[in-house]
Amino acid sequence: MIDPPELETMLETMATRLLSVDGVVGVMLGGSRARGTHHPDSDVDLGLYYRGGLDVAALGRLAEELSGDGASVSDLGGWGPWVDGGGWLRVDGTPVDWIYRDLDRVQAAWQDAQAGRCALHAQEGHPLGFLDVAYAGEVALGVVLADPTGELTALHYAALQYPRPLAEALVQRLARARFSVAVARKVVNRGDTTFVAGCLFRIVGLCAQALHGRAGRWLINEKGAVAAAGALPVAPDGFTGRAHGVLAAIGSSPDELGAVLDRAEALVDEVELSCKW
Repeated sequence: MIDPPELETMLETMATRLLSVDGVVGVMLGGSRARGTHHPDSDVDLGLYYRGGLDVAALGRLAEELSGDGASVSDLGGWGPWVDGGGWLRVDGTPVDWIYRDLDRVQAAWQDAQAGRCALHAQEGHPLGFLDVAYAGEVALGVVLADPTGELTALHYAALQYPRPLAEALVQRLARARFSVAVARKVVNRGDTTFVAGCLFRIVGLCAQALHGRAGRWLINEKGAVAAAGALPVAPDGFTGRAHGVLAAIGSSPDELGAVLDRAEALVDEVELSCKW
């Protein structure tokens, strides 16, 4: 494993090399290492911001040079419509992930965020759905490593100011959580635990997004979202434990399913109160 000073040098060198690949216009450190919440064995996530296409073949050759024959890179869109694609490397024992990001698409997401427009999109690995404005959040929370034009740096500083219209939009989406409660109640007497579980996951996820919006904090993934929401100053008391508890003991009988939906609805009520301005 690379020690921190050596890791910093490695990342600077890698970022410079990546800029030589046709299409790459900037490189950003993301994930837990950018936010300072990483563990010693955490992966290194690098966002490769490109424009007008990307020379994937050249990128693959660079990956093999840096990491050896075990390295692999995907085509654009190879990981799905919203995650896009990337590569897996191991450099001196450290796992390094390259993640493709179309900079024009990221800029469009930032414009949408400022206007309070956001949507969830089907994407493998994102069971709630990929929140499109998370592109802007990634830039806000990341660390710029290479940015010859300054465009990525400018976007980073702009996105540090969380847009009030986006906050309001995410809070308003609590209405969808209430709708999910109502829909789930329709199958209680059928004992449809699976359908209820899916609705409960959506309810909890929408609550976590609303709390982040009200707090003016970017949320870029469902992983850890409930714990992160519970740590926000606007969160209802015990939010994390109660949200996890809703999904931990769903049950299968009509009485059990009805009771868990009652708890979920009460949680939505409290989140809605916490999110008032």
